[in-house]
Amino acid sequence: STILALLAAAVVFGVVFIFMERRAVEPIIPLHLFRDRNFNLATIGSLAIAIAMFGVVAYLPSYLQMVTGLNATKSGLLLVPMSAGMMLTASTTGVLASKTGRYKWMPIASCLATGVGLFLLSTLGVGTSSWTIGAYLFIFGAGIGFGFQIVVLVVQNSFPITQVGTATGANNFFREIGASIGSAVAGTLFTNRLMELLARGLSGTEGGPSGALDPTSLTPALVNRLPEEVKSTIVDAYNEALTPVFLYIVPLMVVTAV
Repeated sequence: STILALLAAAVVFGVVFIFMERRAVEPIIPLHLFRDRNFNLATIGSLAIAIAMFGVVAYLPSYLQMVTGLNATKSGLLLVPMSAGMMLTASTTGVLASKTGRYKWMPIASCLATGVGLFLLSTLGVGTSSWTIGAYLFIFGAGIGFGFQIVVLVVQNSFPITQVGTATGANNFFREIGASIGSAVAGTLFTNRLMELLARGLSGTEGGPSGALDPTSLTPALVNRLPEEVKSTIVDAYNEALTPVFLYIVPLMVVTAV
């Protein structure tokens, strides 16, 4: 009921926002921007890419600590391949677009490569090596990088210089909305599934839900101190709860590519 109420409030305030923007002398987001096809497509692309990126980044570090046993520093360093992939393709797209003038394939390649990366991440398991995780993250990051900057350039080149700042800000605004949606949706799916799996798996173990162990207060340090049977149950639950979420985002990337 709380979520439905929030959704209803979002719809109501969205309608009010559009009404006020139409009447404003200097609107925050001029509605004429949405009459430009390039702006609409690039904004949808930015929003979808942000959903994918933050849906992964928000929860993967804690997953790595729980499932692989890495500490916070090492799990953070394991995300470096993703950043490297993003930097490599983001810098390459700018150079290629400037030299060839061809850029339309880049956002499409971004969505498809990101989808491949998400699919690979959905196959992670308890025994997956750090090298394999790093390789999958590199592919995922490369996909994000292909589209992250080029869609901004598309927006900026679709309007006169006097409107570039406004159009860029609007595009970034919807990218932030995508980041919020990605984190919220991934977190909801992950948390609900995790609580269900933990309640089921720990119900018959010492320190389960009926004992001293609270599933909502689990930390990597606490899990490492638990008996092996309980620890194994928790690790399996984390893996089974999060990896399917990555797979759920793949259709979004395919639709966005289309």
